[in-house]
Amino acid sequence: MSQTKFMYRAFQAVSPGKLELAMKPVVDPMPGYVRIRVEACGVCHSDAGTVEGVFPIEWPRVPGHEVVGLIEAKGEGVEDWTVGQRVGVGFLGGSCGHCTFCRGGDLVNCKNQEFTGIQHDGGYAEVMIAKASGLISIPDDLSSIDAAPLLCAGLTTFSALRDAPTKAGDLVAVLGIGGLGHLGVQYARKMGFEVAAIGRGSDKAELAKQLGAHHYIDSSTADVAKALQALGGASLILATASGGKATADVVKGLRPRGRILVLGATPDPIALSSSDLIFGTRSVEGGLTGDPATADTTLKFSSLAGVAAMIETMPLERAPEAYARMMSGKALFRVVLTMNT
Repeated sequence: MSQTKFMYRAFQAVSPGKLELAMKPVVDPMPGYVRIRVEACGVCHSDAGTVEGVFPIEWPRVPGHEVVGLIEAKGEGVEDWTVGQRVGVGFLGGSCGHCTFCRGGDLVNCKNQEFTGIQHDGGYAEVMIAKASGLISIPDDLSSIDAAPLLCAGLTTFSALRDAPTKAGDLVAVLGIGGLGHLGVQYARKMGFEVAAIGRGSDKAELAKQLGAHHYIDSSTADVAKALQALGGASLILATASGGKATADVVKGLRPRGRILVLGATPDPIALSSSDLIFGTRSVEGGLTGDPATADTTLKFSSLAGVAAMIETMPLERAPEAYARMMSGKALFRVVLTMNT
């Protein structure tokens, strides 16, 4: 039976920088999709690509790709998921399963992947439609609010660390102690690495230690590359801060065959000297996120190891304020919208 006579609240981007409340009709999910009653949605910096109109979107569009809620309806052909089950939706909207990359097991780079909150509406809403192939399992002992930021910021940093060729005891540096970095430090410590946190200002030193860092490097007073080499050189640097120059400046802090994984998106170019890469066989790579199975593991690991985002919550009706607070950099460190349904 059609549900179109029922309505739900959503905040949608209607022009660059403008979020507007709308009432939208509840519809039945298409084959291969589910309808989710949203319980929590993280506010991520990548949402700016939708709200500011940077991504190729069609107005209006509901942002939000750190979504947790309950399945309330299934489309035809959806298997292994049940009505009433709590699930998550991340940035990846669901792989196609048949393109070249999917056939090779690389679901992240699926040619037909749609991104949540870009090609289709996301989670700044009480209800959303999601492709079943992109759903993520939520552990029972993890609250919806706590789980939400782990679906993007958590998955991105966890996946980068787990898939890197570093070994327990190696020096791992995390550049930037923000929404991504404060989780990256925790994951790195729990995975058994020697952890150096790199931030700007002495005021972040105590926080870095509380998160699990063995060392704190103040980039405003120290030569970061020299400080890392004094510790033996980093096998891996997670560049979570949005700054091309900051990333370029730490290359010399890598040990031979070390690598930088760029996780923080920035329009600034990363100007590198070829000699810094050639002598030492160093490399710089990008990291997007992880596939749904890795997201399942991220949440399980976080629950088992006690990794948690630092969160501020706001109700859905304050979505524009939550977005503005995230963009201002004043949030410590993630903002999560909660639904009053």
